[in-house]
Amino acid sequence: MSYRWPQDPEELFAERYPQMLATGLPAAGVDAVRATITDMWADTAGGWVHEWSRLAAGYADAARHDLAALAYGWAKFPTLADDRKRAALADQVEQYRLAAPGFPVDFHREVLDLPYRGRSTAVPVHLLATPGLAADAPVLLASGGVDSWKMDVHNVLVRFAQRARVRVLAFDIAGTGESEVPMTPDGGAEIVDGLIAHARALGNGTVAHLGISMGGYYSARSGLTGQVDAAIDLGGPVEAAFTRGRETVFGMSDILGNALGFAHRPTDAELGRHLPEFSLRSLLDQDRNAPMLVLNGADDVHVPQHDTLVFTGRRETEVDLVPDTGHCAVSKAAEVWPSMIEWLVRTLDR
Repeated sequence: MSYRWPQDPEELFAERYPQMLATGLPAAGVDAVRATITDMWADTAGGWVHEWSRLAAGYADAARHDLAALAYGWAKFPTLADDRKRAALADQVEQYRLAAPGFPVDFHREVLDLPYRGRSTAVPVHLLATPGLAADAPVLLASGGVDSWKMDVHNVLVRFAQRARVRVLAFDIAGTGESEVPMTPDGGAEIVDGLIAHARALGNGTVAHLGISMGGYYSARSGLTGQVDAAIDLGGPVEAAFTRGRETVFGMSDILGNALGFAHRPTDAELGRHLPEFSLRSLLDQDRNAPMLVLNGADDVHVPQHDTLVFTGRRETEVDLVPDTGHCAVSKAAEVWPSMIEWLVRTLDR
């Protein structure tokens, strides 16, 4: 189920432009589509999907499948609200797989069949590892968030694979990307539990979990329950972000509405009945957790500072609220990502 909503595309460019460049797209290409797009949903010239897909097709024709995959990633952004967006995701998968032989890491794609609410669900995953990595290396579960998914954060995952010497198992959280089920507190967590169990058998039994944005919600849960051996939560909502009636910006309430499985634009009351169920307060009240690193930008407009600072003083937990940057500290990625990798190496070497 999905739906469209009124959205000014320029607002998304204003917010996400640094992220678009950080993923590796040339500024000239991003600037060109920004100058052309006038409508979020029209499947014609000037429409978001149309113009991003045209840029991607040009990269594909030039055999730059890596750039084509990134551009198709923005074509389907921020959610699969219609058939054209879903087609862009399929195009992204195709171009990503064509680009794989040029990756600096080994790549393997498979579809897992994982438990889900008394039945099972298909979960496509990507495995990334440096060539020659030992079979008994630790495994790092990794996901993006509610609108940026496993292929969209490829460059980040490659850095972890190369520098932390881990096998990265990338997936899309429930309700996003290639997931077949909506995002719910219990169902989404059950899928992560299945991934953790699968990862235990892939290497030496050591499993860490990296979650970005809404993915950080699930890595925070994995860390708080102690199901993994280390957890990194970058910009994850855990409590205050789910407060009933809290205002959202840049279409986030509708992005969440799509992830939750609504077929219509939910009212504030409808969202207010669902979002508080995600709160991790019961786990935060327990005095246990795996080693954790929790960080975010101090100026995040999506996730309140509370959801980072609430981890201050916990056992085996480092907290970093990075000044002068926003959601997931994107504008300070050059300093934040190396510190995360260093923390992971140090923690897994204990």
